[in-house]
Amino acid sequence: MSSLKDKAKTLDFSKLPGIAAPDAPTPGASLKPRTAPGLLMAHANEQRSALAAENEALKGQVQSLSETASRVDSLRAELKEWEGSRPTRLLDPNLIARSRWANRDERHFQTVAFEQLKEEIASAGGNVQPIKVRPLAGTMGEGARYELVFGHRRCEACRQLGLPVLALVESVDDRSLFIDMDRENRARNDLSPWEQGAMYRKALREGLFTSNRKLAEAIGADLTNVGRALALADLPEAVVTAFGSPLDLQYRWASDLRRVCEEDPDGVASRAERLRTLSPKPAPKVIFDALIARAGQGGSTVLPPPNAAIQMGSVEVGSVAVDASGRAKISLQSGVLTADRVDALARHIERFLAATNSGDKSRRAGG
Repeated sequence: MSSLKDKAKTLDFSKLPGIAAPDAPTPGASLKPRTAPGLLMAHANEQRSALAAENEALKGQVQSLSETASRVDSLRAELKEWEGSRPTRLLDPNLIARSRWANRDERHFQTVAFEQLKEEIASAGGNVQPIKVRPLAGTMGEGARYELVFGHRRCEACRQLGLPVLALVESVDDRSLFIDMDRENRARNDLSPWEQGAMYRKALREGLFTSNRKLAEAIGADLTNVGRALALADLPEAVVTAFGSPLDLQYRWASDLRRVCEEDPDGVASRAERLRTLSPKPAPKVIFDALIARAGQGGSTVLPPPNAAIQMGSVEVGSVAVDASGRAKISLQSGVLTADRVDALARHIERFLAATNSGDKSRRAGG
């Protein structure tokens, strides 16, 4: 026992790590254990403190990851709500060119319906329903950067109002552009049958579709209506201009007009020219009946007679016109008929009518 005590007295604990000699303490350092068991306990305490600090750091990281995961789930749910939607932007309508497939008549922009559309857009501060455009690969118009897919009336209304137009911008090929445009137009009844036919004819001529049937299948339209629209678009220009507007042409007239143009091209051309010069213009149905030479109740065609010129020598001084309802109108240039001769003219007309009626009665009696 005494030998162990003697040996312990000779041990120098100052040589152990972390223990300074008692006569040379480190300035500002805390006191360290001076025995082996105390040193081991201090080391263990330091390890526990380090582990506790590490655990706290890990807890903070786990909490942060949990919050991030929750935010990701929230964003994923929000993204799902927008699934299928496409971004829109406000564009200068002057940077948008009409589609080369479009065949919209300018008279669409002079109707009451168009003015009502403009009022709606003006009151809303812009078009609520966006149009669709595609970026231009080449140049279609001076300064144009986009080509219209659909929404020609909305784009024109915003242009006239000086408002930016809300647009969906999407890169599509010619075929997809045509299909989108046609479906939108038919859904809104935006185009007349003749305009629709002209649009179909252009698509076929430029090879977008190989046949009427393929075109009808692609756009989801009735093949018969596609054929009727094409028949209207193929009518001679003289027949189309006989109407007040090509917008007046109807699907149901296509077969009859095509037939009479094939059977009596010269007669149709002559009647169309006479109808074209009428003013005021008869109703579209009257023009149609006249073109196909459909007989009225009296057995004669409903084609109104041409205007007759009234001449003094070689100078035309007036005309006599009869409209589709049979109402006659005599027009004389200013200064031809003085006030004191109006009554005399009226008496002349009375005598003329009396003689005409008398002659008609004589012919009917003789017949």
